[in-house]
Amino acid sequence: MERRPRLFPALLLLVLLLLTTEMGEKGVEARTCMSQSHKFKGPCVRASNCANVCRIEGFHGGKCRGFRRRCFCTKHC
Repeated sequence: MERRPRLFPALLLLVLLLLTTEMGEKGVEARTCMSQSHKFKGPCVRASNCANVCRIEGFHGGKCRGFRRRCFCTKHC
């Protein structure tokens, strides 16, 4: 019976410690905006080709998306 009173404060402290680390500041993440490429022709098979065309258009990169495999350019908003 001696261990129960000592165990409860330790568990309480552990729970509070876990809650405070979850509530702490999180790093700032930039949103990513997407726009369909105007210069990419045909179905998007390789993301690297899409990214290269998007860089020429002034974006940071590009991804192939959707059922029709279109090239979408990405940039930080």
